[in-house]
Parts: sequence; structure tokens; C-alpha cells
Amino acid sequence: MAERGASGGGSGGDSLDKSITLPPDEIFRNLENAKRFAIDIGGSLTKLAYYSTVQHKVAKVRSFDHPGKDVEQDHEPPYEISVQEEITARLHFIKFENTYMEACLDFIRDHLVNTETKVIQATGGGAYKFKDLIEEKLRLKVDKEDVMTCLIKGCNFVLKNIPHEAFMYQKDSDPEFRFQTNHPNIFPYLLVNIGSGVSIVKVETEDRFEWIGGSSIGGGTFWGLGALLTKTKKFDELLQLASRGRHANVDMLVQDIYGGAHQTLGLSGNLIASSFGKSATADREFSKEDMAKSLLHMISNDIGQLACLYAKLHGLDRVYFGGFFIRGHPVTMRTITYSINFFSKGEVQALFLRHEGYLGAIGAFLKGAEQDSPNQYSWGENYAASSGLMSTSPELCPTQRARSGTFDLLEMDRLERPLVNLPLLLDPSSYVPDTVDLTDDALARQYWLTCFEEALDGVVKRAVASQPESIDAAERAEKFRQKYWSKLQTLRHQPFAYGTLTVRSLLDTREHCLNEFNFPDPYSKVKQKENGLALKCFQSVTRSLDSLGWEERQLALVKGLLAGNVFDWGAKAVSDVLESDPQFGFEEAKRKLQERPWLVDSYTKWLQRLKGPPHKCALIFADNSGIDIILGVFPFVRELLFRGTEVILACNSGPALNDVTYSESLIVAEHIAAMDPIICSALREDRLLLVQTGSSSPCLDLSRLDKGLAVLVRERGADLVVIEGMGRAIHTNYHALLCCESLKLAVVKNAWLAERLGGQLFSVIFKYEVPTE
Repeated sequence: MAERGASGGGSGGDSLDKSITLPPDEIFRNLENAKRFAIDIGGSLTKLAYYSTVQHKVAKVRSFDHPGKDVEQDHEPPYEISVQEEITARLHFIKFENTYMEACLDFIRDHLVNTETKVIQATGGGAYKFKDLIEEKLRLKVDKEDVMTCLIKGCNFVLKNIPHEAFMYQKDSDPEFRFQTNHPNIFPYLLVNIGSGVSIVKVETEDRFEWIGGSSIGGGTFWGLGALLTKTKKFDELLQLASRGRHANVDMLVQDIYGGAHQTLGLSGNLIASSFGKSATADREFSKEDMAKSLLHMISNDIGQLACLYAKLHGLDRVYFGGFFIRGHPVTMRTITYSINFFSKGEVQALFLRHEGYLGAIGAFLKGAEQDSPNQYSWGENYAASSGLMSTSPELCPTQRARSGTFDLLEMDRLERPLVNLPLLLDPSSYVPDTVDLTDDALARQYWLTCFEEALDGVVKRAVASQPESIDAAERAEKFRQKYWSKLQTLRHQPFAYGTLTVRSLLDTREHCLNEFNFPDPYSKVKQKENGLALKCFQSVTRSLDSLGWEERQLALVKGLLAGNVFDWGAKAVSDVLESDPQFGFEEAKRKLQERPWLVDSYTKWLQRLKGPPHKCALIFADNSGIDIILGVFPFVRELLFRGTEVILACNSGPALNDVTYSESLIVAEHIAAMDPIICSALREDRLLLVQTGSSSPCLDLSRLDKGLAVLVRERGADLVVIEGMGRAIHTNYHALLCCESLKLAVVKNAWLAERLGGQLFSVIFKYEVPTE
């Protein structure tokens, strides 16, 4: 940046360096590959959006060029692994104070290399004020977009792509945020945008919305009247005054008139009867804090009642609030929530958005990128680089509030495939993937955060070992450690930072951080070796199974599935065994299993079902590579095929721990088909179909699955779903209700979790469920 300064272009970047705690290149990430820009400039905050192409490493597997090799006779692995560069798309959103505008524009100008556009989409009131400065600094033409259209496009985008975007605010709860699972159909809803005034918009589809009402009494009213009453000119200072005030010193309450509650009308004594009612008769001065609090209550209550009336008039039960008046301020959210609940008698929900501040910038970007059809893709939040939601209570974690000066970041990666609901969910609108909400459960939260902290050394060691030829692997692994450790500390203070905290989100955040530092598949070599060893045993396992009587074979197949599921490098109890005893194998795993009756045991009911007609089609979600998929899952698949059931075998699209990926499953199936006529003919006749889930997580969200998988499930009429593994069947989906038969099975490989469930380490979950008629 010093070199740029010589040409007169680096001064802004230098001043930016001095004014924030994060280096500018960690804020404006990948700027040299930015292709398209948008900006939303408000009265005090600017939100910048840009799209960039990101080059990152991916582990690819492919069969050797000499197919038909006999795995049993050969010491070579069953396939080769290569690390390749892949280009993906990423959306970056950065929020900063307008005081940084010039310095930020200078930094962006100095780092723009590959931009494809000559235009920057702009929205917000400040788009006019800063138009000339933006055009001069960036040499991009400012194309102004309609504010309301941008807000709604942005709102639709976050509701569709961020599962825990919307939350309710609950006073005095710990934590104060209650996240909502996104409804599969986000429309219709009411958007109440509180800026200077209030706009109320009914949103019916992606492109159809209608302004149905509003009010001149909004954020500008609070700011203006507040300035007159308190002589305080800054909006945030007014909010701070209000947070310290007692409105009952200024407001006349029901009890001030009636001496208590009004029983006939059912009004509680502490209800406000008249805002500022005491100021007319009291012969004394009122504090700035009390007046600010009374004013905030008056305007928030008015907006809440207005929103409630419009929601009821149009038959809507979801109302999202946005605009600069909200700003994550607890008193505002609490008052609006109370007002909506009071006037609707609990029938209408007041909902707020994690990324409310970015809606305009997101919408402006989408408007400018319409030719790229960004809405046809699914997007996922990149936890490694996003700031997360901060507590509304500054005293909870003051250091965290200053973590990057006044800059706030959100990144979203474009997913390779569009994601949809599994068609077999009984009620997609009430489906919650995760079994335990760590945001609520403090004991569980402390345990799992500590568990992930203690596992960090092992993950770092595995990451370095996976890239022996790389000279900087240790350095990158250390950066990964620091990044993930920092995320865990944030989540200790603010468990709601990325929505509802769960074991799944902790695992996913770890995967995002590994990818951030180019460790795409730390377990690739482990999986390659274990797949090779397991393939050598496949024929002896199936011969042994075929020698058994029918009933004995069914139990042996289930025990094989369970024993295979023991081989999970993500579980410390297992990884310790596998590292200390390389000879630990399939038979040893069987001996580890709990004897029947199992902790959850529906096996007898399952056996009775197998004596009936075969299922039409089974959808099986596989877990681990090696013994699990080859000696556990494939023999089970083989038996279903033999019964006349078609099978859809679904594996992860991308790597996570030692879970089998779709590309690995294709090669494994190819090798097994060469050994087994049942598998061979089923693959040839499309009775066995291998598909990808669209996920790269050790857990499973049935509301975000590959669209191709969903289509196939419908076409084949799947009537049985099998979910195996602790991540997919216990941490997630344990309570999932399906409209067909389901089998959830796992071995509990965590002592704490086993005790919580009422069992011991290596307890067995075998849960066969039939939907009620």
C-alpha cells in the first residue's frame, strides 16, 4: 500500500489501516476477483455488496486408468486422489459507517483488477449524496435502484437461503433471540420497514408486492422529537438514553387512573394509558432518559398496533420488521413484540432478521445481476468469514463488539446444486433438523464447545498429515486453529451468533474454516486406505451372510450396519481406538456393540415388517467410508435388492470428516459390482441408483437436499427412508416425522451423549417408525 501511495492512490487505504482492528484485506476479501458491485447508503451506515470468483482446492477421486483390477489380489489403493483448483462464486457484504466511505472507496479502487462491470447499482437515500464521490473514486457509473424493490428482493433472498434468518425477541430470556425455522413457502408475508416514516408492504410472490399502508410516525419522528426533548442529536445516543430510562415516570399507566388493573376491560395496571400523560400535571423536570424511553415506547407501540391491524386485515400471521429504527435495539424489538402480541392476542408473530441491515444491498446486487440468474441457485452462509449476530446487551461481551472496528461482514457461497425439501417430510413447515438446541441448553452447550476445543489439536494434526508435500501446511493449519478457536469463543459469549447453535452448526463451522485454509478433505487418504481394506473383505462378508438362515441373516445385516457405523473418525472414543490399534476391524466393532435389548430397540417390529411384502423403493442416507459403507451398507442394500426393493443410495456431495462422498461411492460401487452379480445387475438396470445429497456436512438437513434427489424420490415412489449414523440420525433427525416408514440407526460413540440418552458408550439406537394413519 505504501507503493500505491506514491501514485496518490494509497492514502485512503493507509487511513483505513489505522482506523480499524482488522486488516483491510480481511474485510474486503478477494477484491482482486470482484466482478460486480452494489451499494446501499443510509443516513449513517453504508452496506457494500460484491460478487467474486473464489479459487480453492478440492480433493478429486477417480478410478485408475486400468479398470477391472482385482482389489483382493492387489496392494494398490482402489482409486487415486488428486487435489485440483476449482472456481466458485461468492457474495460479499460489508457494513461500515459512512465516515469510512472515502477511505473504503480508495482501498477498493486500488485493488480492483478483474471487474467485469462499468456500473455499480446503488440504493438508499445516500446514493444521491455520494453519487459523485463513488463515480470519481471507482470510475463506475452509479445506477440508482428503487429502495423498496431492493428491500423486498433482499428479504426474499435471505429468507430462502439462510435457514435461521428470522427470530423472535423475548425479553429477559437467555439468550434473548428465538430463531424460527424457515417455512418452505416464504410467501405471503408483511414487511414493515421503519425508516424516517413507516412503509407496510404485502409480499405475495418473488416479484409481486403491494404497498398497503404506512405512517408518518416512524424513526424520523423518534429522532426529531427526541432531539427536541433531550437536545441529543445522534440517533444511537437517543437509543442509549432510552435503554437507561423508566417510562412509568413520564407515562400515565392504567393503575395511575384506576388504582390497579381495569378488571372489566381486562387491562393490567402497568399498561400505558397515556404516553407522556404525567408531564401535563407533574410540577417537576423529567430526565432525558425517561423521556427518551417514553417516546420510544409510544412510537414502537403505535407501529406494532398498525402492523397488527394490517396483518389481520390481510390474513397474514408473519410480520417482518426492518429499517434503521430497529438496529438490533432490545427496547425497540421488545416493545414492538409486546404490542403485536397484545393487539393480536398472540395470533400474529413479530419477526426480526439477523441480516436486516443488508437487505437493500442484497436487493440492489440482485437487480444488477439479473442476467446471471442468481435466484436460480441456492446459497449458503460461509461461517468462517461472517461476523454473526451480536448481543443486544453491550455488557455481555464488549470486546466482541469492537472485534473489527465498526465493520460487519457477511459472506455467502453459491452452492453447486439447488436445494429443496425432501418430499417425504410429513410437515415441512414444522420440521426442525436438530435434536438439541444448544442455545437453550446451557449444560449441553458448555460440554460441546469444550469438546470441540479439545478436539482441535487432533484436527490440526490430521490436516497437516493430509498434505505431506505442502511446505506451508503447518502454517495454514495453525491459521485454521486460530480462526476456529476464535469462532468457538464467540459462540461461548453469543451462542445465537449464527442462528440456533447446534452440534451440526459447530461441525459445519469447522468444515468452513478448514476449507478457508485449503484443507478440502483432511481424511481423503484415510478413506482411500479404509475403502481398499474393506473391499478386500466384501466377498467373505457376503458369503458368510448368505450361509445363514433368513431370520438369522436379518439380524446379522443390522448388526453389520451398526458395526460399520462404529468407524467414525469424528468421534474421539473411536479415533483413539483406531489410532492405537490399527488391527481394529469389523469383527472387533461387532463385539463393541451393546447386547440386545438395545437402548432404543424396534428390531422385532422391523423383522415383522420384513415378513410382509417388499418395499417399493428405499432411500438410504449413508454415513462413513470404508467398513461402514462397504461391509455395513452395501450388504444391507444387496438384501433389499434381493427382496425386490429398488434402492436410492444418497451420499454427501462434498467431504466432511471420513464420511463417504458421492464420487467415492461411485468407485466403491464399481468395485463391488465387479465382485457381486446382485449389485452389478441392479446398477445396470437402474434398480440401484447412487445420488448426491447436496450437502457437505456430517449431519443431515432434510429441508436442504439436492433437487435431483427430491425428483428421484418422487419418481420412484420411495416408501422407506434409512438414516444411519450419529450425526444424521441422533444429532439431527431423531425426531423427524416422515410420511413413510423410516429406520434411524446409530451407535452412540460419545460417553456424555450416551449418558444423556440413558445409556453407555457404544449403546445402540435402532428406531423403526411407521407413520400414523
